[in-house]
Amino acid sequence: MRLKSLEIKGFKSFANQTVINFNEDVIGIVGPNGSGKSNIVDAIRWVLGEQSSKELRLDQMLSVIFNGTKKRKAAGLAQVSLTFENTRNLLPTEYNAVTVSRLLYRTGESEYRLNGVPCRLKDITSLFLDTGIGSNSYAIIALGMVDDILEDKDDSRRKMFEQAAGVAKYKLRKRETLAKLKSTAEDLERVEDLLHEIGGNLRALEKQAKRAKKYFELRQEYKQLSIELALLKVSTLKGAHKELNAQIEQEQDRFRALDIQSRQLEADLEKGRKFHLDKEKDLSERQRELNTVVGQIRSLENDRRMLDQKRQFLEQSQTRLRLEMEASSSRMLQLEEEINQYRGEVNLEKRIEARLEQELEAAEAQLAQVRENHSALKTELEAVVGEQQKVERVLIELEKQRAIHRNQSSLFQQDIERSQGEIEIRQGAIGDLRNKVASLQSRERELLTQLGAMEKEEQDRQEALTKAETDLDSLNQNIAKIRRDLDAKRNEFKLTKSMVENLEGFPESIRFLNNQKVWKKNAVLLSDIIYVAENYRVAVENYLEPFLNFYVVQSLEEAYQAIQLLGKSQQGKAHFFVLDAFADYVPPMALLPGAQSAIDLVQTDPAYRNLCNYLLENVVILDQEDAHGHLPDNDLIFLSPSGGLVKKRYSVSGGSIGLFEGKKLGRKKNLEILEKEIAKAQKEEEQWSAQQYQLQERVQALKGQRSDARIQEQKQRLNQLGQERVSLETSLHNFEGMVSDIETKNQGLVLRIQELEAKNAEMDAEITRNSEQLQAAKQEIEKTDGSFRQIAETLSQASASFNDKNIHFIRQQNKVASLQRELTFREKQLEDLRLALDKAKRNLEDQLGEVQTIFDSQEGMEARLQAAYQDRQTRESALTEVEHAYFKARSETVEMEDQIRKFSRQSQDLQLLINNLKDKFNDVKYEISSIAQRLRIEFDLGINDILQQEPEKAVPEAELQEGVDKLKKRLDTYGEINPLAVEAYDEMKERFDAISTQRDDVVKAKDSLEQTIREIEETATSQFLTAFETARIYFIDVFRSLFTEDDNCDLILLDPENPLESKIEIVAKPKGKRPQTISQLSGGEKTLTATALLFALYLLKPAPFCIFDEVDAPLDDANIAKFNRIIKKFSTDSQFIIVTHNKLTMAAVDTIYGVYMAEQGVSGVTPVNFQDYEYVGTFEVAGEK
Repeated sequence: MRLKSLEIKGFKSFANQTVINFNEDVIGIVGPNGSGKSNIVDAIRWVLGEQSSKELRLDQMLSVIFNGTKKRKAAGLAQVSLTFENTRNLLPTEYNAVTVSRLLYRTGESEYRLNGVPCRLKDITSLFLDTGIGSNSYAIIALGMVDDILEDKDDSRRKMFEQAAGVAKYKLRKRETLAKLKSTAEDLERVEDLLHEIGGNLRALEKQAKRAKKYFELRQEYKQLSIELALLKVSTLKGAHKELNAQIEQEQDRFRALDIQSRQLEADLEKGRKFHLDKEKDLSERQRELNTVVGQIRSLENDRRMLDQKRQFLEQSQTRLRLEMEASSSRMLQLEEEINQYRGEVNLEKRIEARLEQELEAAEAQLAQVRENHSALKTELEAVVGEQQKVERVLIELEKQRAIHRNQSSLFQQDIERSQGEIEIRQGAIGDLRNKVASLQSRERELLTQLGAMEKEEQDRQEALTKAETDLDSLNQNIAKIRRDLDAKRNEFKLTKSMVENLEGFPESIRFLNNQKVWKKNAVLLSDIIYVAENYRVAVENYLEPFLNFYVVQSLEEAYQAIQLLGKSQQGKAHFFVLDAFADYVPPMALLPGAQSAIDLVQTDPAYRNLCNYLLENVVILDQEDAHGHLPDNDLIFLSPSGGLVKKRYSVSGGSIGLFEGKKLGRKKNLEILEKEIAKAQKEEEQWSAQQYQLQERVQALKGQRSDARIQEQKQRLNQLGQERVSLETSLHNFEGMVSDIETKNQGLVLRIQELEAKNAEMDAEITRNSEQLQAAKQEIEKTDGSFRQIAETLSQASASFNDKNIHFIRQQNKVASLQRELTFREKQLEDLRLALDKAKRNLEDQLGEVQTIFDSQEGMEARLQAAYQDRQTRESALTEVEHAYFKARSETVEMEDQIRKFSRQSQDLQLLINNLKDKFNDVKYEISSIAQRLRIEFDLGINDILQQEPEKAVPEAELQEGVDKLKKRLDTYGEINPLAVEAYDEMKERFDAISTQRDDVVKAKDSLEQTIREIEETATSQFLTAFETARIYFIDVFRSLFTEDDNCDLILLDPENPLESKIEIVAKPKGKRPQTISQLSGGEKTLTATALLFALYLLKPAPFCIFDEVDAPLDDANIAKFNRIIKKFSTDSQFIIVTHNKLTMAAVDTIYGVYMAEQGVSGVTPVNFQDYEYVGTFEVAGEK
């Protein structure tokens, strides 16, 4: 696979569309500092998925977009495309050409494309996985990265070996599998917790279901007797109800007659108020007119002051203009004298300029003649010299190539001799390795037998410990749950008690009345007299929210007394429900069939039952949250069970439920319930704690008998033997392969030596022929050289004379131009002063006229002011008369209001009498209503359902009452039941079985993931050790080829027991040195050491291309030659792209791309292919011309 092309647009300094074709094996990129060479390397990193702006030498990723220059606008996006030829099918795709593109818009949006199709970064990473291609690959090396490799910064050495060994994908799979394993363990823990919780609830529900069945049988018998008793009582109350109703109607007629008289008087009062309002409007209108006149007077006075100020300013301006006119006249006379003087000097200097111009033209004609003779002779001499230089360059190149061939033959012969010795050493080592491997295999079998016995013993202990810990965990969870519930109830008890005592959430007026001991003794808050079960409490509380701050009092007098207390103390307002007003209230007898009435869920004292019936009249609670889809449009009010929805006939409200909603209703009743629940939970906690102590003692005893330390030690010994065996087997395989490679290499070297000797024979004949041509060219040059030197001397003299005259002429031109500029400047100054003087005269005349106009305006303004003062006095007198009429009408209105209050007191007395009758009437209604409510609450039975039935005369009321009381007592003492226990038990059992099946599946998945991790570690370790040993041998070979055969080097794993995480140490001792660390080497030696390591990895796993960004900068000429030689050697398998400033490196590449900035801030690229030229000497000739 090869790089084909790189296309850049809008990336960093490459504003224009730039295409770089990688058609050769070795490509150089050169250019001055700051021209943008390294931006090409950054573009390749970026398109391959680099995510770190720091690696791209930027502060943020958006900075890769071309930011504009003085002449160019900033680009809207950065786009880079990299094309590969998939010639060896390294990429898992059917395409022969693969193009990877990356786009980044200035809005921050980014896009990746694969052959023009949008894709993800993950797709590109997967495509290039284990191919040696990537943004952080060892194939892209900058000068700073050489130091990182040598210093092992961020484990850079190990990461390079992982890429070369192809274990990166295994480590990625391991991380993904570990993440899945962690998630699976968490899922398993949650499932176990859920099963434990459901199991406890399942056992409790089974008992509740049996109790519920017996309870329902008793309740049915109680219902039948209660209905018969209700029929007897209702028939007795009907007569009293009819008589009281007639008395109430009579008193209400008298009240209405008095009310008519009061309304007539109120109509007269309205007429008087209208008259009073008309007078008030008249008064306001006259006051407004007076204010308008006063405003006009103030405006005229302000105008008068403004005119005075303007007149003073104009007088000062006239004085200033007169002074400026005098100064301008004086300066004009001075300028006229200077102009006449400069005109005379200009005429004189122009005559001198004309004389010097004639002399210059004569000298120029003489110089032209001499140059013509010199040029003809020079052309003849250059032709002969060019032929000589051409022959010399050809001759030098032939001799150079002959010397190179001889040197290569010598080096190849040395390599063959050295390889033969190495083969003998390797064959001896192979025999030793085979013996060691057999010994280790025998020892491993013995250790495996011992390990099996130890693991069986530990497994038995673990099973006993697991059972004890499981029982203890179950017990701990129960205790923790009881304690959490106990803490929650204690906190709720404290919070509720504090809120009740401090009346938190209530207005200041409520708190004030609560502290009035005399008044408060018979008053209670509505929120304290109602209690609702928790599952419906939020719904009822949200509906009653507007009334929860109301006090409930017996009579109007108590309410009036509280209002007076609030008024005197300025403590705000309060609201009251008067129980007497509900005495005759009869609730509706029927609601929506089958619906749950809200009043049936409310617990309250009988004294407050009518009030609750009124507040919750026609209120129904839905069975389900989403049951509001087909509700009837009538007077019923529907509440959702959670309280999130309230639907009335003409409106709907609802939304989210707050955290503290449902905490305000029935606080006092809730305190009593919480106190009982706390006592019960404390007793349970003590019982469970005793069992917990016994199990903890058992677990500690089992933990003390553990033998996993001995098992782990045995496994470590076994793993150590396995790693030693794998390492020896890997070394054995590598040594055998190396012997075969060395033999093949020697055969190739012998053929290469024969080819070089044949080429040298041909070069000897070519050198002799070119030497003869060079001698003939030298003789021809000696003949022409004497005449050329004589004509050159004549040309020099004529040129010097012309230059001297030309300088005198230019100086005179400059002098004339300077005088002319001075003359023009003073003439312009004179014209400007004349214009300014004319303008000042005109301004002076205008200002004199404006001052006279101001004097005229001031006289007219004074007359208007006097008229305004007289109008103001007249309007003030009229205003006083209107005020007298206004106050007279107001007095008449007050008298009528007093008469109306007298009628109101009489009406209140009649209303009091009517209320007393209604109280008696309501008592009868209340008794009927109580019977109806009891039937509805206890049996969900409406009063209308039984009114048509007749009571049984044979059974006395006292006997029925006694039977009902006995059954009621049995039901009350029966205890709490769960009416939905049977249905809930069946549902929970089904859920418990389903979750148990899920737990088994999760356990299997966990075991599978653990097995996968073990397989990944074994495969990756073996592959890494094999690659490391092979790379180590390659490193030694490449290092010695860059230094000498006697130099020593090595690669060492610092933690051989954990090779995948071990650091890698580089040992390098060139030229007889013994440095303790690599940092003690010189800059060039460091670079060559890092180069040896890189090329060892390339031998292990060749990268399709390699990029070196100024890596050769620290090398001298001798080391540059080694560097270039090894690149040429490896270029048969990989492309090399080298960013360099070194001339020797430039000469060694196949193609050069020159990076330049023709326009400041914008980079461009120009290619030069050396293979297009037959001889390097062509470049030298072109450079001299």
